[in-house]
Amino acid sequence: MERIKVLIVEDDPDWLRGLTAYLAKEPDVAVVAQASTAEDALTAIRGHELDIVLMDIMLASSMEGIWLTEEVCRTCTAKVIMLSSLRENDVVFSAFQAGATDYVVKSEFAEIPAAIRGAHQNRSSIHASVAEQMREEFRRLKQLERQVQVKEVRDKITPAELQVLEMIDSGYTQTDIADKLVVSIRTIKVHVGNILKKLGGGSSKDAAKKARDMGFFDEKNK
Repeated sequence: MERIKVLIVEDDPDWLRGLTAYLAKEPDVAVVAQASTAEDALTAIRGHELDIVLMDIMLASSMEGIWLTEEVCRTCTAKVIMLSSLRENDVVFSAFQAGATDYVVKSEFAEIPAAIRGAHQNRSSIHASVAEQMREEFRRLKQLERQVQVKEVRDKITPAELQVLEMIDSGYTQTDIADKLVVSIRTIKVHVGNILKKLGGGSSKDAAKKARDMGFFDEKNK
């Protein structure tokens, strides 16, 4: 049986010895190299044929495991499983951005062998212990993206155009709006034309709905 070749990158000597001994009991796993510094890790990555890298995220009191993961993904085909005691959303997300296949919290070390096999067989899923952090971070990024989009649109729309949009959303026709605002129908049509260019949509009602979905009218009434 061909064994899965593993490099352990870990700067805690007790954890390194313990994890090496723990994995030695697995018949299909072989720890072929160890490293406790970024320099040693780079040497091991270049000098061994590897399937899996178990990467401590914190080396020398900094998150060197992040850029080391990027280096592994750039230079070889080994899969990286991040090991850490950290559960912060931004840390977990940074690890996956760098190219990590999985992220296992050290307190759940008993699941490391299964994570190794899953990554090696290309069927790894985000570990349950950090899955919620990933979902929260994706939600945060999605909200941030929406805020940026809303700001971009808000910067484009003039107060007069927003007023017209709100009246369209309330069911007024262009003629009604012209009468209410005491302006010509041509002025309203110009406003609507500008609105459609800025917001898109096939009609003024589509544009008004988009503005409502972005919360423009709620914000105006606050």
